[in-house]
Amino acid sequence: MDEDFLTRIPTSPGVYLMKDKKGRVIYVGKAKDLRARVRSYFRGGDERPFVVLGHLGRLIGDIETVVVNNEKEALLLENNLIKQHQPRFNVKLTDDKNYLVLRIDPKKTWPRVEVGRRIADDGAKYFGPYHSATSARETLRVINRHFQLRTCTDHVLANRARPCILHQIKRCPAPCVLPVSPEAYADQVEDACLFLSGRKDELLPRLRERMKEAAGRQAYEHAAQLRDQIQAVEKTLIRQTVVSTDIVDQDVVGIYRQGDVVEVAVLFMRAGKLIGRRTFQIKDQELPDPDVVRDFVRGYYDLGSFIPDEVLLPVEIEDQDAFAEWLTGTRGRRVEVRTPQRGAKAKLIELAEKNAEASSAARKGKQGDVHTALEKLQTRLGLLRFPRRIECFDVAHIQGAQTVASMVVFEAGEPARAAYRTFKVKSVANDDFAAMYEVLARRFRRARAAIEGIDPDENEWAEPDLLVVDGGKGQLGSAMAALRDVAWPTTGEHVFDLVALAKDPDRVFLKNIKDPMVLRENSTELFMLARVRDEAHRFANEFHQRQRKKRTIRSLLEEIPGVGPKRRRELLKHFGSLKKIRAASVDEIAGAPGMTRSAAEAVKRVLGEAPP
Repeated sequence: MDEDFLTRIPTSPGVYLMKDKKGRVIYVGKAKDLRARVRSYFRGGDERPFVVLGHLGRLIGDIETVVVNNEKEALLLENNLIKQHQPRFNVKLTDDKNYLVLRIDPKKTWPRVEVGRRIADDGAKYFGPYHSATSARETLRVINRHFQLRTCTDHVLANRARPCILHQIKRCPAPCVLPVSPEAYADQVEDACLFLSGRKDELLPRLRERMKEAAGRQAYEHAAQLRDQIQAVEKTLIRQTVVSTDIVDQDVVGIYRQGDVVEVAVLFMRAGKLIGRRTFQIKDQELPDPDVVRDFVRGYYDLGSFIPDEVLLPVEIEDQDAFAEWLTGTRGRRVEVRTPQRGAKAKLIELAEKNAEASSAARKGKQGDVHTALEKLQTRLGLLRFPRRIECFDVAHIQGAQTVASMVVFEAGEPARAAYRTFKVKSVANDDFAAMYEVLARRFRRARAAIEGIDPDENEWAEPDLLVVDGGKGQLGSAMAALRDVAWPTTGEHVFDLVALAKDPDRVFLKNIKDPMVLRENSTELFMLARVRDEAHRFANEFHQRQRKKRTIRSLLEEIPGVGPKRRRELLKHFGSLKKIRAASVDEIAGAPGMTRSAAEAVKRVLGEAPP
């Protein structure tokens, strides 16, 4: 976009629609200052990957702006335009039809509890949501049995001539044909509302007072019914998990990201009790977390979801106050949107994020998702082979001491830990490139022996589909040199792909290409490579720490006069660890196989002076 076009954009609040060269809307956003916001896409300042990497600039053909009076109007207009155009870069949610609420309309003469899927602005009271039909049916069963509200429809109520079977089994007072006190029925409705809200501290005193009053006037049958009702309420409400001391209703949002796949969990807190959750999987989302959360919140509550007193978010979103104002207007009562950083509410966010991670793990079994991720990696890097088996190598040392390397293996996108291997570097010290050369040469000599039939026992070292080395262009050169020097085939079925990951995780070096490929942040391919590299790094460091620990033990024992290799082995075998040797007395050490008292005194003297 040229500068003249940008200067003509107004500085008022409003909404902007980005269109591709065919006129299709690809992104809708809002801003307090339209000119500043749109200009940021072309002048820097916007860190979203599809902006930074020029992806948006290649797609965009035109930008249309709509001016409004304030941020709230901008939010409402943005919401409507997203629903209308379904832009590819905005988060889109669909109603999965698993959302259930219970509804009581107090305006009716004889209110009843109804099951619904949407919350309307009709003056009725809504309760829930319920994460499954089973939980909603269980709640309805308790209501129908102990609160005695009618269950029939308005049409049946108006046309009955005699009481139904529910009246005969004392589940309904039969207001359809019998004289029922509207005040007494209203009390039952109020009791049901308190029960559905989880407010037993208000409900139980009401019921106990009513039971005492019935017993006082010797209405023992009615008092017994109230006693059973109290027990049912206590038994039902005690099963709800209390995780918050707040008495307000809250929705707690947590997210878990794996590349461009984001899992969102919403926990339903009602009067301090966790009553359920919903989870959503949002694919192909390379937007940063604040943008994903913002678009999710907009779409989620626009589906007709119950709006609580408070919404807790894991990250602060743009124009958070405007969102709170929009939700307040939709609900008709004050709603607060918060991003807690510490305390009990921050712990609720952690719980929601754990739920999101667990839900993501539960979906992992779907091989289609893994296959799609690996296909994206193959396409983006231009790989010859589908990367079903990925190997990654990393070198670890401290200033050249105890140099080791790790090999980790991922098969079908998951760690194959039985195939992990470790290497002690023998030929060099403090030279990462030479260490990588040595390790890869050793690894692929074994693989070459297997494919040539020289040593069939080396079949476990068959080549990968993709080899990843941790490091930049230099490590890529070391890997290529190792393959060349072991005479690895350059044509035929055993040729595989080789890449190197720079320290900057989004830069990938490929063979015979001078400049690195830059992967988009939050993309599936970057997530997959970074995950493999991080596992190799962890495994190498873990092995290096074990080797350093062994070396420390040997070094300390080697300093003890009169304790040679045989006695060192017997001491470690007898006590099990250096810590236990240090804790032992002189007599206990002298009692070990092959030890004398003078040697034991030397052990205590040296180990007592050595740092623990």
